[in-house]
Amino acid sequence: MSNTTGEPVIEQDGAVFHVIAMGVSGSGKSTVGKLIADRLGGEFIDGDDLHPAANVAKMAAGIPLDDADREPWLREIGARMAAARGTMVIGSSALRRKYRDLIRAAAPDTVFVHLDGTRELLAERMAARPGHFMPPSLLDSQLATLEPLDSDEDGAAFSIAEEPEQIAREAVEWLRKDRA
Repeated sequence: MSNTTGEPVIEQDGAVFHVIAMGVSGSGKSTVGKLIADRLGGEFIDGDDLHPAANVAKMAAGIPLDDADREPWLREIGARMAAARGTMVIGSSALRRKYRDLIRAAAPDTVFVHLDGTRELLAERMAARPGHFMPPSLLDSQLATLEPLDSDEDGAAFSIAEEPEQIAREAVEWLRKDRA
């Protein structure tokens, strides 16, 4: 069996993975998340598509979301993950520990693939995305909000300086090795 990239899907005894591709805007959550889902033979959901319209409008206006704005969105992500009957990858910023805890409250087996990079690289990527609702002006607020994964959280960080295919390959290797 192969995926949309033409690469073989690596099957592992019916293993099911619930993965959040996390990071600030411009980190490649959608691109890498789709690649991870393809490699695992699972479904990908872009977390941006789960935001209420009011959140999208707020961000498009250059206004950072607060915790009250994010809570229903995070609960929806957790609910989608909990309802998944197979492998599911969702792209979500999941910037703070308490946001990740909210997702895990609904879906305790969720693991996090943190896509991490320098401010310069992130800003460059955001500037190259014309038409995206998230303006580059919100990058600094996202970086200020970001809390890297704690040592007791099930997750790993991957450098976005690598090509997306390489990041996905390394993330899938980590997922399979850690859960073998």
